[in-house]
Amino acid sequence: MTDSHAATAPALFDYSPWLYWTQATDDDRARQCDFQQTLRRTGVEYSIGEDCYVSPLAAVQNEHLHLGPRSYIAAGAYLTGTLRTGRDCTVNPYTVVRGTIELGDAVRIGAHTSLLAFNHGYEDPDTEVFRQPLSSEGIRIGNDVWIGSHVVLLDGITVADGAVIAAGSVVTKDVPAKAVVGGNPARVLRRRGSTTRTAHKTDLASAVAAFADTARAQAEDVIARCFVPGPDGGLFVDTPGGLPTVRAQCDAVEIADLLLGRAPLPLSADEQIARLRSWQDPHSGIVGALGEDGRQLPVGTAPFSEETGYHYLCVGYALDLLGSEFAHPLHSVAALSAGDVVEHLEALPWGEDPWYSGDWVDTLGTAVMWNRRQGVRERSGALDALFGWLLTHIDPHSGLWGEPSATDGLMRVVNGFYRASRGTFAQYGLPVPYPERTIDSVLRHARDDRYIRRDRQTACNILDIAHPLWLTRATGYRADEVGSVARQLLADALQHWVDGEGFAFRAPHPTTAGDRHTRPGLQGTEMWLAIIWYLADLAGVSDALGYRPRGIHRPEPAL
Repeated sequence: MTDSHAATAPALFDYSPWLYWTQATDDDRARQCDFQQTLRRTGVEYSIGEDCYVSPLAAVQNEHLHLGPRSYIAAGAYLTGTLRTGRDCTVNPYTVVRGTIELGDAVRIGAHTSLLAFNHGYEDPDTEVFRQPLSSEGIRIGNDVWIGSHVVLLDGITVADGAVIAAGSVVTKDVPAKAVVGGNPARVLRRRGSTTRTAHKTDLASAVAAFADTARAQAEDVIARCFVPGPDGGLFVDTPGGLPTVRAQCDAVEIADLLLGRAPLPLSADEQIARLRSWQDPHSGIVGALGEDGRQLPVGTAPFSEETGYHYLCVGYALDLLGSEFAHPLHSVAALSAGDVVEHLEALPWGEDPWYSGDWVDTLGTAVMWNRRQGVRERSGALDALFGWLLTHIDPHSGLWGEPSATDGLMRVVNGFYRASRGTFAQYGLPVPYPERTIDSVLRHARDDRYIRRDRQTACNILDIAHPLWLTRATGYRADEVGSVARQLLADALQHWVDGEGFAFRAPHPTTAGDRHTRPGLQGTEMWLAIIWYLADLAGVSDALGYRPRGIHRPEPAL
């Protein structure tokens, strides 16, 4: 070894310690051996395995340290507390490892990453944070885990075997086995899988892209076939030959926004805004139904009915997509007290009809949201009462509200969960209470051929599976099964499209002959387009669609 090499070799190994085993000289190894002996003499309990490397430029201040064979600690690393590693583990430059931490075998930790297995107390507002006690649950990392650079893992986290954590992630929840996670907070992006799965994903992405191209090319025809000219400019109907409804106007707006990026012809955006706003009763805020002649029927005094309640959703989101909002606050909702909300919730038929009950919750949550966006606050405690009731009345074993039916199985209770969670937890950006139990229940329901077989599918039943699975996806729980269900349902959904006509709400079946819901129309098209996005996103191919819902079925919180 030259004199120059002798001067630079230690620094080389400090910052690139993986070179130590192939390039270190006898002198280099002797220096490392002396340094490890020094650590053993100064540490309370230090155990360093065979062929380990510890940089003298690392701050090793552990109370207890056990390094498995062929592990290394690079320069600039800062270690305190208790660290136990298996074999072949790496702590790269400037990594912070503090608290009680256990690493399995072959754990690779990138540079500038922080494993922080402790927390400062901060609950006492009258005591400075640094004077409050520390707490520590510890961090546990399994075998064959790769943690990228600039990652932060918080106290109490367990990372299971085979996981990969993308650079820059902030990990706040346990990471499942073989999951690839990323983001802030980190969520499961995919699973470490085979080339066969990659090929299937590519094929599915191609089918999704081809569908999207067809849907965009035919969107004008799909919308135009449901428009009926009239003296007031004309109205949309759900299916040709049907009667005009408030929802049909809104479904047309949603479809045009998704596929065309503009308001549906032949009316201008301003004309449609003016019409939708004019249908709102200024005293109650209710949007009444339309009669057979297309004229609005008188509104009642009750805040919700099944039809007018949904108008809070569809009209509010249609106006939002058109760049407008309700003309008046929803006074009938703003007047509800916390006691009124609880009284209504207690009176709902959660046992007999959880879908209807979830519909009421969806309507209330959405109405409050529109009022808040207009700067109108509900009565004190009303929204807290809604969320508090839902949190304390959900079944912790099923993750749902209500009970399964002897005749319908989980269908109504899963569908009710979708409606209740859509208008509350999803719309306000809050996590649902028992996500893993919800996934268990929805996957169990997804095996019920009465509703899931392709020729028996309805937009409602499939949406009510897709959305809860998407809402709980960040847990990574049973991700392979969720992906498999999503891919199968997505393949089915793509086949429901009827050229030039769009989607029917219900798939044709001999037992549904003559059902108007088996005719392609605006409601079915609007719902299936959203369903396909959710299923495609669960399957990892939503980018191929070229659209993302922005209305009622938007994935992002609305408030």
